[in-house]
Amino acid sequence: MRLPCFSFVCLAKKYFLCFPKENSMTYTKTEIDGLWIIEPNVFCDSRGYFMESYKEQDFEQNIGKIHFIQDNESCSSQGVLRGLHYQLEPYAQSKLVRVIQGTVLDVAVDIRKGSPTYGKYIAVELSGENKRQFFIPKGFAHGFYVMSESAVFIYKVDNPYAPTHERGIRFDDPEIGVDWRAISDRLVNTSEKDRNAPLLNEADNNFEYNQ
Repeated sequence: MRLPCFSFVCLAKKYFLCFPKENSMTYTKTEIDGLWIIEPNVFCDSRGYFMESYKEQDFEQNIGKIHFIQDNESCSSQGVLRGLHYQLEPYAQSKLVRVIQGTVLDVAVDIRKGSPTYGKYIAVELSGENKRQFFIPKGFAHGFYVMSESAVFIYKVDNPYAPTHERGIRFDDPEIGVDWRAISDRLVNTSEKDRNAPLLNEADNNFEYNQ
């Protein structure tokens, strides 16, 4: 079923992962310090579904205090790859990302100098069906690849967009080696700016790892 960018349909119960849990959210640490996967408690019936997509108290108890100031939304067609993006301090951004329509492969790369996982990445499949969320703190480059016919991607940030501090790293940097699951380069639709971004070892970066 095609769900274009200008249309959102509340699908029937069978399309969602509806597994009521004791807590409103499940927080899972990843192998890289600072990155978290969050899964909401989705309640479904014949009418559709309900869930809490963000609960400040739970978030702070599990991850810490982050003052989100803005929500952003984008819609992209299949094969679009956005990233790898970040902003330098003092305008670095923490992000809480999720997908409300379609499916993306979401990637965060550790670019904190001195980190034991510097240059390593975590990839998470986010979709309108699994309703999974991915928390990415400051000190990471972020990007995503659209696997479905289209995808609506939304995310919270704790700093505004600052074009003078915006930076990027090549999505196909061999040192990082992200597996984007694209069949061939012809299926990757990215901007000229992203395609010509520097490699990790050439990128402007003022992040330091603090344990």
